[in-house]
Amino acid sequence: MNLNFEGHTVIVTGAAHGFGRAIAQAFAWDGAHVWACDTNAEGLGETARLAHHDGLSIQTRTVDVSDRAAVSAFVDEVVAETGRLDVLVNNAGGVLGQVGRPLEEISGGDWQAIFRVNVDGAFYFAQAAAPTMKRQGRGRIVNISSGAGLGVSLTGIQAYASAKAAQIGLTRQLAHELGQFGITVNNVAPGFVRSNPTTERQWESYGEAGQQKLLDGIAMKRLGSPQDIANAVMFFASDQAGWVTGQVLSVDGGK
Repeated sequence: MNLNFEGHTVIVTGAAHGFGRAIAQAFAWDGAHVWACDTNAEGLGETARLAHHDGLSIQTRTVDVSDRAAVSAFVDEVVAETGRLDVLVNNAGGVLGQVGRPLEEISGGDWQAIFRVNVDGAFYFAQAAAPTMKRQGRGRIVNISSGAGLGVSLTGIQAYASAKAAQIGLTRQLAHELGQFGITVNNVAPGFVRSNPTTERQWESYGEAGQQKLLDGIAMKRLGSPQDIANAVMFFASDQAGWVTGQVLSVDGGK
């Protein structure tokens, strides 16, 4: 499948490492002008350094996706600079350093924090991107959820599983609302991938026996990579997926 995003403008959130960095790089390698954001300034700086080294068009900005005003300002800057917005990838999310605890120990603040970054951020970005995409008569929105949103979280974090399920619901609803304007909205649900410091700590916490148990539960008997997730995103963003919307693609090696 030949993918060409030459001259397209792409926003990727959560691009300081892992999935987000791989997605940003993949679009840039295929000719897109990528605008990448994150709150992790150090990691985002490394994304920018790697892009410069490889001659890729990736602009970086520090943006808190849970800050509606900051999101709107960032999208406005991108559109003012490029005159268009073709693809939005809502990758920012995660567990924010939280670990699995009994239900009765979860504070309201901890619960809301995970929803703000995983659900509110996707909503704010889609809301900010929609006017430009409607004006163009075309757009692609791809949300990155998790296998936790389709089942249960390996971490046992209640808010994470709930937020990712909510994000999938948002995907389906926006697909029906925006389809008439030529905008597709889809979702990639990754399985466990060692892609960032959090997942590395999670992997180590399982120990040898737990790691083997996780692998045994995967049809392909191996973990995937950030590039596997980027490949799925690229498909949803491509012309080949022009009549695909409201869908959730599990990229997990088979469960």
